[in-house]
Amino acid sequence: MMTSWIRGWKCAVFLSAILCSYTACALTLDEAKNQALVGETLSGYLAVIESNNPQALKLVTDINAQRQQKYTEIARNNQLKTAEVAKIAGAKLIERASSGEYVRGLNGQWLKKK
Repeated sequence: MMTSWIRGWKCAVFLSAILCSYTACALTLDEAKNQALVGETLSGYLAVIESNNPQALKLVTDINAQRQQKYTEIARNNQLKTAEVAKIAGAKLIERASSGEYVRGLNGQWLKKK
């Protein structure tokens, strides 16, 4: 009886460790911005600065899909085009970017915000 309890306990600890390590490895948007892996663009979408980072690529893909959905919803509710909403959001996101974060300028170049 005690042996099966210990075996179950060890299994639970092992699974918890795996889940925690996966969560710990997941890159957040703030971390990606602070590490200069991603930046905001005037289009209203994130872009990858360091394209050889699979975590950054996944993060950008996921967040941009969420943004696209939200922009479409806002556009539909306000009789606007999704691209118009995205551009407005892009300007605001660049304006709100913190010092040290990268933003893509009108010329397509990455600039470190001061």
